[in-house]
Amino acid sequence: MSEALIVIDLQKDFCPGGALAVAGGDEIVPGVNALMAEFDAVVLTQDWHPAGHSSFASSHPGAEVMSLTEMPYGPQVLWPDHCIQGSDGAHFHPDLATDRADLIIRKGYNPAIDSYSAFFENDHKTPTGLEGYLRTRGISKLVMVGIATDFCVNYSAVDAAKLGFEVTVRRDLCRGIDMDGSLAAAEAAMQDAGVRLA
Repeated sequence: MSEALIVIDLQKDFCPGGALAVAGGDEIVPGVNALMAEFDAVVLTQDWHPAGHSSFASSHPGAEVMSLTEMPYGPQVLWPDHCIQGSDGAHFHPDLATDRADLIIRKGYNPAIDSYSAFFENDHKTPTGLEGYLRTRGISKLVMVGIATDFCVNYSAVDAAKLGFEVTVRRDLCRGIDMDGSLAAAEAAMQDAGVRLA
């Protein structure tokens, strides 16, 4: 076994009708399910915020949703409240084949630090444990799909490449937010890090 499929944040709140809906987020579910059959290992990530998380605009009086603020770890987009632990919106898309997952990595549960990457919180130091799991299973190649291309997929892919994994992002099975050119910037960052965009 050397290759794993990493399915990033295919949750209700990131799909149409959700609190932080990404256009077409639900359209990729059938393709992701079909792709799972080609991999020995499947890992799902799940955004899992406590209520009142510091990345929520509602936690900063007077702040606009999607505005930028400075956190001790750097710039932070202030999101609408989303993927709150145990809420309906935090659940995976109902059609996602979650039974195929060997592991579910929950991230963003530290109230003081947001966590885009499947590997590290946004301080780029606090690990999620995914690297150790993959290495102990002898996995060196990763294919990533999910939401959002320009945030959690991008951060996960770049971190994985920096850690020495061979990374492919399937653009057809990702959907992005594209906030002020963030999608093009993310694709450039991934390519610069050695990520293959397929």
